[in-house]
This record gives sequence, C-alpha cells and structure tokens, in this order.
Amino acid sequence: MTGCESGSLVKRDIPAEIETLTKYFQDAIETVKSHELISQAQGYLEEGKTQITPLTDKIQEHAEKIQEQMKPFVSDIEKQVRPIADNLQAQFMPLVDKMQAQFKPLADDLQAQMEQLFQTVVDQTKALLPPQ
Repeated sequence: MTGCESGSLVKRDIPAEIETLTKYFQDAIETVKSHELISQAQGYLEEGKTQITPLTDKIQEHAEKIQEQMKPFVSDIEKQVRPIADNLQAQFMPLVDKMQAQFKPLADDLQAQMEQLFQTVVDQTKALLPPQ
C-alpha cells in the first residue's frame, strides 16, 4: 500500500504545481500588459501635449493682442470715471467729517454714562456684601 500512497501523492502535487505555474505565468503576462498599457498611455499623453502646445501658444498670443487692444478702451473709461469718483469723494468727505464730529461727543457721553452705571452697580454690590 505504500507504493499506492506515494503514487497518489505525486498525482496530487502535479496539478497543484501546474496551477502554481499557471498562476505565475498569468501574473507575469498581466504585469507585462500593464507595463505596455502604461507605455501606451504615456505615449498618448506626449502626443496630446505635442498637439496642444501650439494651440495654447496661439491662445496666449490672441489673449495678449486682445489685452493690448483693450488698454486704450480701459484707459478712456478710467479717465471718464476718475473725475466723477473724485468729485463724489470731495462731496462726501465733509459730510462724513461732520457726522463724526456730531457722533463723537454722543459716543463719549454714552461711554461715560456706562462707566458711571457700572461703578454704581459695583458700589451697591460691595455695600450688600458682609464686612470682611
């Protein structure tokens, strides 16, 4: 029976080894395929970059031309708006200064009253406390 048992073990080990080898080769093939895919993807990216670079250069060139063409227009608008803005500021600053002059004494008075009220509350609280 010993001979039968050893033959049986050999038959069982061979399929396991074949399966291990098959798995190894499948993994190796997948690794090669993934490297090929990465290489292809990098090639496509480089090709796309080569095709897009001239377009981006043209777009940049057009943007610079448009900016140059717009400068006189923007400058003209600024020349028209600047006096209006300066005039508004000149008109409103005296009003702002006048309002500040009127509100400052009120704010100072309110602050003095609040400080006095706080001091009164502190004094009354101290008066309610037992002597130490």
